[in-house]
Amino acid sequence: MTEFQISYGLLAALAIALIHACYTDAKRREIEDWLNAGIALAAPIFWWSSGYDLWPDIGWQLAVAGGVFVIFTAMFAIGAMGGGDVKLLSALALWFPFPEILKLVVIMSLAGGALTLIMATIHKIRKSSAKLEIPYGLAIAFGGFWIVGERYFNQFT
Repeated sequence: MTEFQISYGLLAALAIALIHACYTDAKRREIEDWLNAGIALAAPIFWWSSGYDLWPDIGWQLAVAGGVFVIFTAMFAIGAMGGGDVKLLSALALWFPFPEILKLVVIMSLAGGALTLIMATIHKIRKSSAKLEIPYGLAIAFGGFWIVGERYFNQFT
């Protein structure tokens, strides 16, 4: 098996993990720690199979993921995101270079805004008195799928 095949196999595993994150977040408003840990721990294998150098490639990946974690932990602290969402986004940041993480965050934000509008509308129609909880893992996974599809499966980019 070549490194190229391993990279695509890992991307397929990442896609399955993101589908599982969507399901559990939609169903229980929870993204399991073991899933986030698995995504993060698979990143070094992806780096190896993609031919990343220890410096600067892997150093930048760790710095970007650390920055994402710090910024979105602040969002968690003010109640704008859940802890599982922060961990999922930080784990995804280990997989993609900085420009693609910026694109992921923009796509995630747009998808999250649309999801919030839909959920708020449904909440209002049902006249629910319960607190509105947005399964933001769906928006994060959507952004992840977008980046994977654009970078690895679109020969025109």
